[in-house]
Amino acid sequence: MSDSTFIKPDRETREDTKAGNYFIANYPPFSFWNEKDIPCVDSLLNSPSPGQAPLGLYYHVPFCRRRCHFCYFRVYTDKNSSDVRRYLDATIKELEKYSKSPYLAGRKPKFIYFGGGTPSYLSAQQLTELTNRMKDILPWDEAEEVTFECEPGTLTEKKVQAIRDFGVTRLSLGIENFSDRILETNGRAHRSGEVFRAYQWARDAGIENINIDLIAGMLEETDDNWSECIERVLELSPDCVTIYQMEVPFNTTIYQTMKGEGKLSAPVADWPTKRRWVAEAFSKLEENGYSVTSTCTAVKNPDQTKFQYRDQLWGGADMVALGVASFGHLGGIHYQNITQFEEYCKSMEQEKPIVRRALLTTEEERFIREFILQWKLGAVRPSYFLEKFGIDAGARYQGIIDDWEGKGILTKHSDLWILSRDALLRVDSLLHQFFLPYHQDARYV
Repeated sequence: MSDSTFIKPDRETREDTKAGNYFIANYPPFSFWNEKDIPCVDSLLNSPSPGQAPLGLYYHVPFCRRRCHFCYFRVYTDKNSSDVRRYLDATIKELEKYSKSPYLAGRKPKFIYFGGGTPSYLSAQQLTELTNRMKDILPWDEAEEVTFECEPGTLTEKKVQAIRDFGVTRLSLGIENFSDRILETNGRAHRSGEVFRAYQWARDAGIENINIDLIAGMLEETDDNWSECIERVLELSPDCVTIYQMEVPFNTTIYQTMKGEGKLSAPVADWPTKRRWVAEAFSKLEENGYSVTSTCTAVKNPDQTKFQYRDQLWGGADMVALGVASFGHLGGIHYQNITQFEEYCKSMEQEKPIVRRALLTTEEERFIREFILQWKLGAVRPSYFLEKFGIDAGARYQGIIDDWEGKGILTKHSDLWILSRDALLRVDSLLHQFFLPYHQDARYV
């Protein structure tokens, strides 16, 4: 098996956890993004007509205290204060460049997302100065949501207040597990005591939407530990709970250990166990007043608690990507920035191009992208796709829809197709049925 092999999820999810990417976050697969389409990004930005789609910003903070054993993102644990300042300056130069383009001129972001890495790694002063500079370039006064990811151990009461003050409306705490032993085993930097302290600071600060992340299937996780984690979640009573099923991409230290030991299966729970744990968590949450709103989320009040970043992006919104290795989407063009810290900073300082790869999608690919991503919400409305793309999804995919209905994993309610809970928890393994033939069986990353 080569490091670039993609394990087909429909097989993977019936067996042990193998190395490879499972979670579908975009379409077409990243392996089809290329250098040839990079000029399309500048061509679009310099087009005379501004875009009409909702606009978002994604800001990547690549710094962490420790690298988790399951992490596959572009993160750094060895940067000093000078490196951090250099990086922040580079990202501001990048935002300034975008703001001056005809395609983005006069537009304001509807959603902003600070991801990582660890956004809360930055100090309160750094965060305040950074966001003030960003607002001077593209005002946030029309933003419906500002999401900020946190590692609990990096928070202080002062920092939480600063986060609230610069406009965060959705705070996401990367808890992952409540067992100190499991957190240590998986390379997490924080401990459970810091979780409860950080959560209380966020509540006291009045942040309107607090999300907590869990991962089902971490190294050494057990049934008893998982049940204990869900009880702790219910005690905290967050506005939103996001539960991921552990996967082991090739650029993780877990995979490197597997490779060194000649193992094909990862030392984590198998897919049926992970799905069972998430199903149990969702059932407990529903018993306590939560509603399941996607393959990995449950919210306390679905009428008030939204996730604009996800919903607007999955509905075709534009998103400017800022920072090293970050992913963006503008006018149907996917792109990713340079993936190395030094090269990214130097390129911005020298005003050189920073896009590493891109993909100009077809109208059909844009339809499929929205269609498959919206299935991850648990239901789709065929009329939405007929109105937006002029495509009758029922006619195009009649064989698949009839098959799902016959298997009892899909129910039709007038203009709403709803997945069963079992199908929702393994939806990533089903979505490849909608991929175009030349995207089937390809590497995803």
